[in-house]
Amino acid sequence: MNTQLSKIDEWLINHPEQPQLKGFKRFVFEFLFFGLKCARACLFAGLFFASIMVIPKTGVLGIPKYDVLLIIALSIQGWMVWTKLETWDELKAITVFHLVGFALEAFKVSGNVQSWSYPDFAYTKVLGVPLFSGFMYAAVGSYIIQAWRLFDMRIRHHPSYWLATIAALLIYINFFTHHYIGDYRWYIGAFVLGLYSRTRVIFRPYDKDRWMPLLLGFILTGFFIWLAENLGTFLGVWRYPNQIGAWATVHIGKWSSWAMLVVMTFTIIVNLKHVKETIHVPEP
Repeated sequence: MNTQLSKIDEWLINHPEQPQLKGFKRFVFEFLFFGLKCARACLFAGLFFASIMVIPKTGVLGIPKYDVLLIIALSIQGWMVWTKLETWDELKAITVFHLVGFALEAFKVSGNVQSWSYPDFAYTKVLGVPLFSGFMYAAVGSYIIQAWRLFDMRIRHHPSYWLATIAALLIYINFFTHHYIGDYRWYIGAFVLGLYSRTRVIFRPYDKDRWMPLLLGFILTGFFIWLAENLGTFLGVWRYPNQIGAWATVHIGKWSSWAMLVVMTFTIIVNLKHVKETIHVPEP
């Protein structure tokens, strides 16, 4: 038994196998555990976005909303480490996403770009970016890291690491350069499609391995982030220029941007978790 696991993670991962389960009963058990593991992997993101929903725009006890959200996010992160729902190594990896996210946010809200804005006052704003915003990027990284462990994820036919790293760098650079030299996301997207066309993710919802195309995982995760972004802008936490007068749905094109961000996040995690030795699963 892994003593580093919390009790809930031990139960989700180390439950006894039940090979006698068949047919519809097996489907129900696997679907139930798939949902439980996904919910557990989304714990940080769920608690954080619940806070965004319930904290009033005026803040709490005279503390501005953005500052309250930063305090809550830090508290959730500390609680997860204390209860072993998150390891110190995972926390270090997630910190990388804070840095990557902050750099992108600072550029996007700058005067020359203004892709979006944070309209409310906060004491913890730096370069126009409230520091809690880094946790929105960290939430994506946290989900992938937690899901990797809970589902015992393995990757089959992963592309070469140098090509995957180049793709991730091109994605991140394009977030900046498309304001000046054109948006090349579709060319980069075609490169990513070819790169990961054969790649499968092996995961274990209950007691048997299942698989799905990794590209499908990127697309689905990007879609749910796009839904969360619609919620965040609807609540006025941040706004796009076309949402200043009245709220409007975030453009569907942002779905592709988030899917690209998931690809980049995945690549960072692969390298930070040092899974190079075990990422290739032998053919059965």
